[in-house]
Amino acid sequence: MSESRWDRLLLNATLATFVGESPCGLVERGAIAIHHGRIVWIGQMDALPAAPHTLAVAVESLDGALVTPGLIDCHTHLVFGGDRAHEFDLRLNGASYEEIARAGGGIVSTVSATRAASEELLFTQSLVRAQALLADGVTTLEIKSGYGLELESERRMLRVARRLGRELGITVRTSFLGLHALPPEYQDRRAEYVALVCDEMLPALTGEGLVDAVDAFCEGIGFTPEETRRLFERAKQLGLPVKLHAEQLSDLDGAALVAEYGGLSADHLEHLSTSSIVAMAAAGTVAVLLPGAFYALRETKLPPIALLREHRVPMAIATDCNPGTSPLLSLRLAAGMACTLFRLTPEEALRGVTVNAARALGLDDRGTLAIAQRADLVVWNARLPAELCYWIGGNMVRELWLGGEQVSTAA
Repeated sequence: MSESRWDRLLLNATLATFVGESPCGLVERGAIAIHHGRIVWIGQMDALPAAPHTLAVAVESLDGALVTPGLIDCHTHLVFGGDRAHEFDLRLNGASYEEIARAGGGIVSTVSATRAASEELLFTQSLVRAQALLADGVTTLEIKSGYGLELESERRMLRVARRLGRELGITVRTSFLGLHALPPEYQDRRAEYVALVCDEMLPALTGEGLVDAVDAFCEGIGFTPEETRRLFERAKQLGLPVKLHAEQLSDLDGAALVAEYGGLSADHLEHLSTSSIVAMAAAGTVAVLLPGAFYALRETKLPPIALLREHRVPMAIATDCNPGTSPLLSLRLAAGMACTLFRLTPEEALRGVTVNAARALGLDDRGTLAIAQRADLVVWNARLPAELCYWIGGNMVRELWLGGEQVSTAA
């Protein structure tokens, strides 16, 4: 066996590369070669340099099946204790998200359950959720803290996130979300809590290698732009990128603030202003759309999709998987929701869960099918990209590849 042969060659595929200007970067009768976990050749079968069996150790024909990059879920709250199923009833009976939160429900109720859970329990419960996303084609996952709101509980959450990545072999990027809600013990001491987050919690967790990015909830029921700015200044000192929950329930110019700091993304954005869109476009900040939360909260104000298009702000889509406002475990369904609810095209939605989602996490080695990219691939029981947004429910994954290795998606 020649040492120069590729590890694997996939033939007769419909490749959605998301490279170039053609729709989805589609390559018909395509071939893709994998070696040492990376894509080393891609193109039409007719352009292969030699007979397929001479080029690779293993050769597989996909009979025209659709192949995409592994999906990337760039905004989740996957690690938490308990659930908030009772709030579903409350919302159906007319209670708003803000009313539930101000009555002691919402994020704070999950904080109590998360603090009470052991690290092992958090891991076993979160593993089930992560496996569901993996089975749906997700190969890279962002996980936030923010349900501990004190050092040890935040540490447990972030350790669990790291362990999930090791256990499943997927890439997990962590975001520290200490400014998610004001914990009960600090209700009359806001400034003290913000100082604790900025001056003690963030430096400690960063020093332990648990933090990849810094996030905050900038909202009337969350934290002010001034408090958020203080956190971003601390993140900047520590060399950490920032992102922000912004303009979900009101317009506080949070998106412009995160753009000012060259932020990776601004997320939610139903109340986004034109001036903030201009700032995001100039900074290269990604707009992360979260249709699961929009659906669960029965919101009516849509994100300004036409303006985002006009200003060429890249749009990503994520599940926002969380126990209260988006108990969603299918990124493919989130992409379909973005089409139906937000009027994205299927191509925009699929770019939103691949190349633009990678950008929202600051990753440039995935999200497209191209030479030197990480060989995270999904082979689908589909032939056209639009099918991934069209079908509601069901398991469409035929094969899943992580770093050039085929893996089982069974729990």
